[in-house]
Amino acid sequence: MTDLCPRFEGAMEIISKRWVGLILFELLDGTKRFSEMEKDLPISGRLLSDRLKMLEKEGIVVRNIYSEFPVRIEYSLSDKGKALEPVIQEIQNWANDWVSSEQAEKTNT
Repeated sequence: MTDLCPRFEGAMEIISKRWVGLILFELLDGTKRFSEMEKDLPISGRLLSDRLKMLEKEGIVVRNIYSEFPVRIEYSLSDKGKALEPVIQEIQNWANDWVSSEQAEKTNT
């Protein structure tokens, strides 16, 4: 058996954190405000904020602040984040083929 690649292990550590996949999936549609994501995702604002900060630190998400009143903050995928699109799409394809409705419902409870 081949030794586990440290880069692969590091990548899996990032994208396997709870809610990261859903956040990335949400941002594949384009730039979103925090409030939009908070409304669309079944995640607390605090945890969403933590995950977005982590993804920003990893260079996967870009945070743009607009000096308006009130201040507008938007999030989008960086080129590094956009490079995950085929990976996320393949996970979606796999889920469509192999994850039953019952399993999906069990995961959301």
